[in-house]
Amino acid sequence: MKKTNISGTGDKRNVNPDWFTGKTWMKVLSEKIKAKDQDIYHVHFEKGSRTKLHQHNGNQILVGVKGKGSLEVFKKSGTSKNNFKIKKIERISLNEGDMVHIPAKTLHTHGSIDKKKEFSHIAINILPKKNAIYKTEWYESDFKTKVSKII
Repeated sequence: MKKTNISGTGDKRNVNPDWFTGKTWMKVLSEKIKAKDQDIYHVHFEKGSRTKLHQHNGNQILVGVKGKGSLEVFKKSGTSKNNFKIKKIERISLNEGDMVHIPAKTLHTHGSIDKKKEFSHIAINILPKKNAIYKTEWYESDFKTKVSKII
């Protein structure tokens, strides 16, 4: 067993800026506690920052830690892998303490909803099967009607 604390800014890692709309950083908690069946992150979104559209090959759980955020779920239409239409089908507000389960292969985005306030959450990425690699596919989109490419 290994104990750690998510508070403070130590062990901060920058994230790939191609995957976010603004300034975002994270801590990899699963490494700290030696978790093997899931990847666990504390993700901090600066004011108005959010993820770009993406989907995972395994389930994901988000737990709101600070501020207000949202999860938006989209439906894909068309057969192209990297250039297709999208439609927002659900928007879920995320407040401190809220938890949400995102099934594998669900097209979504999440992050801060307020240009004046920060948001952070714990993301638990559950491996699709034992010893598998958790994969995320990222997309460039207008967040409204279309995806233009895989990032």
